[in-house]
Amino acid sequence: MELTFTKCSLKDAEQLRLISEQTFVNAFEKDNDPADFKDYIEKAFAFNKIKSELLNANSEFYFVFRNDMLVGYFKLNVLSAQSDVKRADSIELERIYVLKEYQNLGLGKQFLHHIKNIALIKNKKMLWLGVWEENARAIKFYERHGFQKFDTHPYFIGSDEQTDWLMQFDLSTL
Repeated sequence: MELTFTKCSLKDAEQLRLISEQTFVNAFEKDNDPADFKDYIEKAFAFNKIKSELLNANSEFYFVFRNDMLVGYFKLNVLSAQSDVKRADSIELERIYVLKEYQNLGLGKQFLHHIKNIALIKNKKMLWLGVWEENARAIKFYERHGFQKFDTHPYFIGSDEQTDWLMQFDLSTL
């Protein structure tokens, strides 16, 4: 199952906005207050917000294709674009999503392998991410792939304060 990874550019903004919103809604809508969730979606996935993220030199989005079909995407941040750690030798995996119809096919493992390679090419020592503490399935996935919890931080869906686990992977182990 061959995957192709393509770095997104400004011309991809609307497609990126659509897949970002779709995957987030599929993953979390059922677990959140409808009013808070609607407010969050309108702000987080607004076209101008996505466009500004694409223009940030310290962030990169990648589309992932399987047999020329878009199956998911991820976002990486370095330096000041990182939400918490902001170390020169670290890289944040801010978003990683697989479309619902392509889940449970082992694609996430391939995404992570590629992400770890990008981090190594960029000479990073630590790959880290935030994952909702209630997302047991994702936490188990990251733990299976060598990530360890090192802290927590608040994450807001509208006015609802939730807690993310911060998890890290030591790239020197590769």
